[in-house]
Amino acid sequence: MSSEAGWWAHPTALVDEGAEIGVGTKVWHFSHVMTGAQIGAGCSLGQNVFVATGTTIGNNVKVQNNVSVYERVHIGDDVFCGPSMVFTNVINPRSHVSRKHEYLETHVGRGASLGANCTVLCGNDVGSFAFVAAGAVVSRNVPDYALVMGVPARVIGYMSAYGERLDLAPGDPACEVACPASGERYRWDGATLCPSAARPSAARPSSGPAPSPGSAPADGDSA
Repeated sequence: MSSEAGWWAHPTALVDEGAEIGVGTKVWHFSHVMTGAQIGAGCSLGQNVFVATGTTIGNNVKVQNNVSVYERVHIGDDVFCGPSMVFTNVINPRSHVSRKHEYLETHVGRGASLGANCTVLCGNDVGSFAFVAAGAVVSRNVPDYALVMGVPARVIGYMSAYGERLDLAPGDPACEVACPASGERYRWDGATLCPSAARPSAARPSSGPAPSPGSAPADGDSA
C-alpha cells in the first residue's frame, strides 16, 4: 500500500485515516498506526508494531518487531527501539479501574537506543544519545549519553553519539574523553557529559539503499 504522501505500508498493515506519516517511512507486516499518531520521515516500523493516538515519532526512527508505542509516548529523531522493548503509560493499572486520565508522558531524546526487551516505565525520560541495555527496566530519568543496565536500570557508564562506550565511569573526576571510533571529544564535569565543541553528524554511513516495497524488514539490529 503506497500513499500520495510518499510513505509505504505492507498490505497486512493497518493505517487509520488521520494518522500523519512522513515521506519515506515504511510500515511493515501486521502493524497498526492509529488516527492521530504522528510519525516523521524515513522511519521503519517493523512487524507487529502498534502506534497509538497521541504519540509522536520523529524522523529516521527504527522501531523493531513487536513494539507498542502507547499514548503520550514521544520519541525524538534517530531513535532505535529494539525488538520487543516495552513502553507503558499507567503506573498502577487495574483492569476494573479506568485510569486514562492518569496517563503519564514519556520522552525519548534524539539518538537514544533502547535495547531488546527493555522496559521504560511511564513518566520517565530517556536522554539524548543515551543507551538502555537489553532487558533493563528504566524506573527513573536517564541522563544524556548515559549507559544504563539492570533491574532497576542504573548508570554504569557513558556512550558517544556514535554508539561507542567512552572511557568514563560515574564518580570519575572532571576530564575530557574521546570516542574511540569517531574521535569526537566530550567534556565531563563530574556530573554531566556534553560534546567539547560543535558536534559533527553522528550518523554512520549508509550501508546501502533502503529495502524496496515488498522486501523483508531487516531485523538484525537488536541492541
